[in-house]
Amino acid sequence: MPTTKKKELLVRKLENIEFDIIIDCFLKSFANYFVDIPTDKNYYKERWKMAKVNYGLSYGMFDGEELVGFIINAIDEREGIKIAYNTGTGVLPEYRGKRIVKSIYDYAIPDLKKNGVLKCSLEVIIENTKAVKIYKSIGFGICKTFNCFSGIIKPNRNEKVAIRSVSYNEFDWNDLPNQDLYSWDFHSRVIKNGDYRYYQIYKENLVESYFVINPKNGYLAQFEVLIESQGCWNRLFSGIRDVSNSVKIINVDHRLNKKIAYINSIGFLNTVNQYEMEMSL
Repeated sequence: MPTTKKKELLVRKLENIEFDIIIDCFLKSFANYFVDIPTDKNYYKERWKMAKVNYGLSYGMFDGEELVGFIINAIDEREGIKIAYNTGTGVLPEYRGKRIVKSIYDYAIPDLKKNGVLKCSLEVIIENTKAVKIYKSIGFGICKTFNCFSGIIKPNRNEKVAIRSVSYNEFDWNDLPNQDLYSWDFHSRVIKNGDYRYYQIYKENLVESYFVINPKNGYLAQFEVLIESQGCWNRLFSGIRDVSNSVKIINVDHRLNKKIAYINSIGFLNTVNQYEMEMSL
C-alpha cells in the first residue's frame, strides 16, 4: 500500500491568519495550564490590541494549513528601544517535544532584526521550569521577578478617604515612581489604550497616592504611595475598595518590599509568581 507523505512543519507569519484560528490554538495550548486562564475570545482581542500586538511580526508553526504553535508579539518602544514583547507562546499538546518554540524563534529573530527590533522580552511562570529552560537555551535571561495576588479588601471604618477620579492625561507619568518596574501590560503606554479608570487619594489637599483599575474585572494595573505617612497604605486601599472591593494584582516587582508587605498584611493570596526574561538581538 502507498504510504502517506508526512506534511512538513513550516513557520509563517500570522498577519493573514484569522483571529479565530489563532485564539482556538491558543486556548487548546493553554488547557490544563499552571493557572486557569480566561476563555472569552473578546478578552484576548481587546488585550492584544491594547498591548499593541503586531500580527505581521508574530509567528506560527504550521502542519500543512493547521496552526500548531505560535509566538504572539506586541511591538512598542521602551526608553527609545524597539521591543518585541511575547504576549503568548503555545504549542498544541500533541506537537510538544519537537523544539517548535526554538524553531519559531530561529525564524523570527532575523525578521525582527530586519524590522528594527533590538530586544525581545516575555513573562513565564517560575514553576514552568521546562519553559524557563527552553527560553534560556534560546538566549533569554531573567531580569525581573514578579509576584501576583488576589483578594477582597475589607472595610476600614477608621478613616474616610478623599478620592478623586481623574483622566490619564492629568498624570505626569515621567515623575511617577517605579514606572520601570511595571510589566508590559501595565505600563503607562499600554494602559492608556484599555478600559481603565484613574484615581487620586488626597490628604490635607495633597495627592498622597494614586491607583489605576479596571472596575469591570478588578485588575489593579498601577498603585503607588507618593507621600509616605502613617496610614497612607490603608487610605490607598480604602480608596481602591470604594471602586472595587475584589481586586487582582498582577506582576508586582519583588523588590518593592513595602508594597508587597502591605498586600500580605491584608491577607491577599499570592496566586502565582513569574519571571520577566529578555534577550538583546
